[in-house]
Order: sequence, then C-alpha cells, then structure tokens
Amino acid sequence: MSRAGRRAKPGAERERVKGDGVASTFDPEAVRAKYIAERDKRLVPGRAEIRDLEEDERFAHYRDDPFTPWIERPAVTDEVDVVIVGGGIAGLVAGAELRRAGVGRIRIMDLAGGVGGTWYWNRYPGLMCDVESYIYLPLLEELGYVPTTRYAFGEEILAYLEQVAARFDLVTDALFHTGVTRAVWDENSGRWRVHTDRGDDITCRWYVLAVGILNLMKLPAIPGMEDFGGQSFHTARWDYDYTGGGRHEPLTGLEDKAVALIGNGASGIQCVPPLAESARQLYVFQRTPSAVGERGNRPTGPGFADQLEPGWQRARMDNFQAIILGRPVDVDQVDDGWTHHWAAIHNVPRDENTSASDVMRKAEEVDYAIMELHRRRIEEVVADKATAEILKPYYRYLCKRPCFHDEYLLAFNRPNVTLVGCPAGIERITEKGPVVDGRQYEVDCITYGTGFEPELTPLWRRVGHEVVGRGGVTLREKFAEGAATLFGMMSRGFPNMFVMPAPGQQAVVTVNYTQLAVFGGEFIGRAVGMLARKGIETFDVSAEAEKAWTEKVVGFFVDPSAIMSVCTPSRLNNEGHPEGLNPRNGNYGRGMGDWFAYRELLEGWLDAGTFEGLELAVRSTAS
Repeated sequence: MSRAGRRAKPGAERERVKGDGVASTFDPEAVRAKYIAERDKRLVPGRAEIRDLEEDERFAHYRDDPFTPWIERPAVTDEVDVVIVGGGIAGLVAGAELRRAGVGRIRIMDLAGGVGGTWYWNRYPGLMCDVESYIYLPLLEELGYVPTTRYAFGEEILAYLEQVAARFDLVTDALFHTGVTRAVWDENSGRWRVHTDRGDDITCRWYVLAVGILNLMKLPAIPGMEDFGGQSFHTARWDYDYTGGGRHEPLTGLEDKAVALIGNGASGIQCVPPLAESARQLYVFQRTPSAVGERGNRPTGPGFADQLEPGWQRARMDNFQAIILGRPVDVDQVDDGWTHHWAAIHNVPRDENTSASDVMRKAEEVDYAIMELHRRRIEEVVADKATAEILKPYYRYLCKRPCFHDEYLLAFNRPNVTLVGCPAGIERITEKGPVVDGRQYEVDCITYGTGFEPELTPLWRRVGHEVVGRGGVTLREKFAEGAATLFGMMSRGFPNMFVMPAPGQQAVVTVNYTQLAVFGGEFIGRAVGMLARKGIETFDVSAEAEKAWTEKVVGFFVDPSAIMSVCTPSRLNNEGHPEGLNPRNGNYGRGMGDWFAYRELLEGWLDAGTFEGLELAVRSTAS
C-alpha cells in the first residue's frame, strides 16, 4: 500500500504516556531552547491585528448571511417576559430551562437567519465537533436523541439544535437577522428596553446575554487584502455558490481552480481534505502548526442507546470533566485525546512531599512525550520529509487548543496540495494572491480559516451592543478594569440581567463548553422561577457580594507566565503575552477553575432560596 493511502497505526495517538523511552531522551534545556526559537519566529509586530468588520466598510460584507434570505419586516413594539440575545447552544438551553420554569413570552434575538449560533454560521465542508457528541449536544436525554456518530458533523448538530428550539417553542417569537443596538434599564418600569437595527422596541422583565464564546469572526489584517482580484470568503460564511457541491459532496466549482487556505486551527484542518479532493491546486498557508491528534470518529453502535439509563448524559459529562480535572473515576467513558493527553498534562501526579520544581519538571516531561507522539505521527503519515518537518508542532501541548482529525495529515501526500510555512505571517496579498518570502502565489480563491476572536474577548465586545444599567453606566465602563460579577452571571448595576457563564467572566472554563452552558441555563431557569414565585420584581447584586466574589477569583489566580513563556503565540496565551492576563478575568478555582465546587456552590445557593448577595424589591408596577 502506498504511503499516500496509509493511515497511522490505529490507536497510536491514543497511547497512554508511559515507559516508551521518550521521557528518557528529554533534555529540558534543549527543548526549551527549541520552543523559544520557534516562538520568536512568530513574535512579530502586528501579528494579532485583525479587521474590525463592524467599522471597515471594505470587508463588512464578509459578515453577510449567505444561507438564509433577508426578509423585510415591520418593526416590532412589544413587551415580553424575557429577551435572550443569542440563539446558539447557550441561548437555546437558557430558553429551554426558562420554559420549564413556566416563563411564557421569550424572544430570542440573533443576527443569524435562524438558531444554531456557531453551527448556523459554520457550514464549511468537513465541519464536525471536536468534543464527543454524546456530551456536546445538549438535552439529548430530554429529546430522546442519540447522535449518529461519535463526533457529529455540522449539519447534524444544526438540525438537532433546530429540534431543541422547536421542542421548547423558541422560534415563534424569535427575531432573526436582527441585531440589538442598545439595551437600557428603565428604573421607573423596572424593565429592560431593547432596541434593534430593525427599529424594534421591546421591553422585558429579564434580560439574558447568551452571546457565546466564539461569536466574532476573525479576519487578519494583511496588507493588500482589498486588492485581491479573485473570490474570497471566511469559513464561517462558506460560499457554495462559488465552490459548488456541499458539505459531503465534491466542490465541483473548484476543479479548475487554485485555492489558498489561510489558517490551520480547528476550522482550517477540517477544510483541507475536502478542498484537497476538489481543487486543482491547494496552497495551505501555515503560521503555526496545530497539534493534530487522532480523531477516531465512527458511527454510533446499534447497541449504544440500549445501554443508557436515566441521567446518563449528565453522568457522562461529569465523568469527562472529572478526568479533565484529575479526579479519579472507575472508567473513562469518553476515552479520547482529551482524556488521555489534555488531562495528563494538566494533572501531573504529586504528593505532599513533591516540590513545586519537581512537579514542573515532571509536567515538562509528560508534555514533551505527548508532543513527541504527535511529531512521530506526522513522520509516519506524511511522505515528504520537508513537509512533515513544517507540520511538526514545537511548543508545549497546553499552549494551543489541540486539534483532532483522521484525514488532515494524509491530505499533504496529494500532489495537488502544497504546504507554505510562514511563521512570520503572509507579507501581503496582491491582485494575484498571497506573497510569502517574496514569492507570489497565484490563486483564484482565498479561504480564510482564521477562526474567531478568542474566548477571553471582553464580554462587552462579545455582546456587540451598548448595555446601559443604573445611573447610565454601560457594561463596557463597568468592566473597563476587568470583570466584576457574582458567580460570573450577574453584575451590580444591571438589575434583572443574567449572563451565561463563559471564560473571562469569573465563572469556570470547561473543555466541553456545553456542560457549562447547560448548567448556566439551569441556574437562570431556577432563579427566575423562584423570583417569580416569591413576587420579586427586581434584583440587583449587592456591592459586598460582588466585591467578595471578585476577591475570591483574584485569590485563585496564578500567573501563567512562567509556564507559558515558551509558548508560541495563540489565543490561549494572549498572543504570546501571558503576563497581560487580568486576574479579575480569572476563574473560580485555580487554572480552568473547579467545576464541581462551582456547581455545588451555585446549586446550594439556589436550594437555600434566600438569594444571598442580592438586593430584592417587590414593585407596585408588578404585572
């Protein structure tokens, strides 16, 4: 069998890191020197500059919706119980839990033409989730649904989220292709007043920000982009009118085209195989290689559903999260690269006699062994040695979010695929295409697989509109020096407003974001239901409670600079400047936070029913 058609040894990437001789070759000084050298190639001025697609008229069209026609409608003036900004997973689970709490009028507002959030916008060929679908898709037990594959493809996820929206009647009152421009707290009525770009004027009792964590499309600021004479688009707005085909069909429009793909993170690596199969020539421009582990996707077995017991999805989510946090479990139910490698690096064994320096040394050894497995896999799969060398990631595993794919590396064995290593970035783009190291690459199409602004993008920016609380103070002003919240979900001066928990908001971080979103929805649903039953019209966070919570979060913060000093720049380390991370934007618990302690604390707060830390009022305007 030729190398072009050969796969890596089954299970090779899924080995546990143990006595395979890798650690014995570990020379910490040499490894650090190599990593720092690779880092320095990429620490170039302007590397983090991006286009502001709201302000830059030349590129604003990149945000247009190519999937659902925009329909003219009259402006809506209405009063509802709840407005939810965002119709992705976060907004849908919040809406579902509010429905179960007995809330009647719920309006979801979204710039998209339908529900789904990131799964609405991202429809590029090869799209799939990188967390096991049995724990990633929310509310599976409630809907009696079992995903068809271990890692579901994008079209199945979107169709399923549409089922969730239908089950809980979240579309009837939704306003799609609608952007909120301003939300203002009205002290007299005890309501939020929400204004949109369609002229809508909606008042609501409860305001929920469910804007997600990767909602702002990132387009790099490369000189000359506007001069390109061919077709260009972002992967989050895939242009099937140009490429032809579909997500699992040949892209027939590219058979005589040369295509440039810029970016090789989670989006880029999934695009490469279908582009490689269809384009006459594919150039993959890589600034920093991703660590690409084995995905091991497969159809769901016929007996999977028969083994499920009530509460199975929460138990499976908890099992995954326990392993990620280094807690003992009887069995690894998910059993993939996250639970093998990510968990191993974040939870190096230690006891009370182990010094901090010994722990750090051991962590480096484990990290090196895992990265060597990734580099070895590249050597085994990619035929051309020079290409394989460019694909090898030389940094610590925790420096960038890892990727997983079974066909990505194989694509570089095709004669029509060329990898262009450009650690300092693309010099410029001309009418003909990208220029790297003085060489002009002539292409017909540029696809930007450059992802989204990072999870730590400030909340006020991800929200995308002005939120004005008591005394005319805006959310942007309130968070100017860093987050200030109670539980990462409520903030003083913004009554009756909930924010779905997310990174950078004083909550916790989970590899499986859906688990955090589901809990956030449960918390909001229970809280609103309890407040309504007690006849409470308004709540606000007390100054003392917000100060105490913020001090707890700051107290948990550990400066990551020592560990991340050798990291190649990425969204996880503040583009190579971890020293700039704000302790106020940290988590409840060290590192990613203590998920189980956080959930237990908030569930206990709800169970107590006293709303400790909130200032409550029953208004005469109650309706």
